[in-house]
Amino acid sequence: MADEVRIAAETRTEFGKGAARRTRRAGKVPGVLYGHGTDPVHLAFDTVEFAAVLRENGRNALLTITGLGGQPQLALTKSIARDPIKGFFEHVDLVLVRRGEKVQVDVRVVIMGEAASGTLVFQNEDTLTVEADATNIPEEITVVIEEAEIGTQFLAGDIRLPDGAELVSDPELLVVNVTEAPTEEAMEEEIDTEGAGVEEEVSEEEAAETGESSEAADGDQPAQGGGSSASSDES
Repeated sequence: MADEVRIAAETRTEFGKGAARRTRRAGKVPGVLYGHGTDPVHLAFDTVEFAAVLRENGRNALLTITGLGGQPQLALTKSIARDPIKGFFEHVDLVLVRRGEKVQVDVRVVIMGEAASGTLVFQNEDTLTVEADATNIPEEITVVIEEAEIGTQFLAGDIRLPDGAELVSDPELLVVNVTEAPTEEAMEEEIDTEGAGVEEEVSEEEAAETGESSEAADGDQPAQGGGSSASSDES
């Protein structure tokens, strides 16, 4: 179960891209809190504190937001926008929740164990969508592959979920696939096949040894005979 984490926030009265940039320059993450028919609340978190919450508790941590006036608000992180190059937080959306309320979240899939000898394991899905109580969201979903043989497939509907969680993803979704590992001979054969048919260019030294110019070796040698050259008298 994801921990409930307290984090302080402050309300924002300026909106728009310019205001968001000023908020980030002040060392804060701009965000918005909404849900349950209430008016959106524009807020900001301390960047260092918000990053620590995500690092230590994950994206599905149940947040108890303080500092907004009145009672603390329970919320889940809905989405996080980050700069694609520098990685800093651009904006965060949070949704209000109530104790006992069912919510849908994406939970990461973790593989445990070692498959049988001679196998290769592919993890096709990193997360599964489940429905769970807002105060009892699982941190991860474990897929045990211990001694799994070649051809074993783990579908979403076959995986045991943590207590209280119900699968929302397609039950037929292939999550983990155990295949035959390629042999050393097969890998060498594949390398040989990839190199087959590759023509190497003739070097100047090789062309000289065979009495051919590089132009002839390249197929660019001018045609011989059949035509007369222009004399210097032509104008």
